[in-house]
Amino acid sequence: MPPQPVSALAPLEHAVFRSVWSAALVANLCMWMSDMAAAWMMTTLAAAPLWVALVQSAATLPVFLLGLPSGALADMLDRRRFLVATQCWSATVALLLCVVKVGGAMTPALLLALTFANGVGLALRWPVLAALVPTLVPRPQLPAALALNGVSMNASRLAGPLLAGALISTIGVEAVFVVNALLSVGTALVLLRLRRFPAAAPRAPERLGVAIGAGVQFVVRSARVKAVLLRVGVFFFHSTCLIALLPLVVHQRFDGAATTFSLLFGCMGGGAILAAGILPRLRLAFDRDALVLRGVLLHAGMSALVALSHHLALTMAAMALSGMAWMVTVNSLSVSVQLALPDWVRARGMSIYQMALMGGSALGAAVWGQVATMASFQVSLLLAAASAVAAMLITLRYVQDRCEDDDVGP
Repeated sequence: MPPQPVSALAPLEHAVFRSVWSAALVANLCMWMSDMAAAWMMTTLAAAPLWVALVQSAATLPVFLLGLPSGALADMLDRRRFLVATQCWSATVALLLCVVKVGGAMTPALLLALTFANGVGLALRWPVLAALVPTLVPRPQLPAALALNGVSMNASRLAGPLLAGALISTIGVEAVFVVNALLSVGTALVLLRLRRFPAAAPRAPERLGVAIGAGVQFVVRSARVKAVLLRVGVFFFHSTCLIALLPLVVHQRFDGAATTFSLLFGCMGGGAILAAGILPRLRLAFDRDALVLRGVLLHAGMSALVALSHHLALTMAAMALSGMAWMVTVNSLSVSVQLALPDWVRARGMSIYQMALMGGSALGAAVWGQVATMASFQVSLLLAAASAVAAMLITLRYVQDRCEDDDVGP
């Protein structure tokens, strides 16, 4: 009998996973609301393409810079308190954004600095959540659990911009940051009340520097992890072009309204959620490299379509399909790296994975923003699409994701 796919909702049968997943959903909602509001605010402060694209760089760069220490801390400290601290940090930054905007002191450089500070919360929070997932569900349910994490990310990507757009158009951008602060504090309180919160696996005490070194050493010795890191860096370097330049697409091609920006952003999130439902069957039909290649091809094609389309409905469809491609690609890469990491170094390994992801995203946003400044957003999107396909074909051909038996001992 052929293997039966694990239900996409099976991990939600576990109470602690449901609670942690719900907390992550709210945290992601705050992140997307803040990023959307910051990107939109930048178009009113400095409409140059590079400034607008740098908002995406500022939001993602902290994960690249702080990935190693945050992953080591997540493997060493009490994970509940660590998550609560990150939520309090996010609430504080949101209030600062609100105060500065209300006081009329906001400048492009200050907005980038505060967006960077908000990204610090993500940099500290993400390795903890990534390390928790394999401890909350049985191993056969891990791909489904990671897909649900992707649903969380993309449900928030769907709802966050829509909610932020509604608040901006009716009350003002300041309301977005107030709501973010309230949601962050509420999530912290829920985490404090959560019982049976899983702790890191017991081991001998480590100093921070030693823990970081051990994590780096493991990745250097694991050919499989290095292959996944290269793939995710290549994908996000190119795919971030579409997200970073979307405000310019709305301003220069459509009506320039915040609601239109929210709608297109939401279509991408909706497409990713739809893809999560069919992922179990896709995983049975194709191996992970095949899924990655198909996801890259679809995302590149839809980026090119956004560059060429002058019809809102067609652009919405392209954004939805790009979201589906994003989900398929990122889930395949996430499963690969999770299965390659042992528990003792999981948070550190996932933080390095996130560094590759966010480093590629931050660099890509700056590069493609500069291309858009020198030429146009259309040229930038088309070049990113063509380059993505070529780079991933080369990566898949010459850097194999082998399932060799690495030495995974501490």
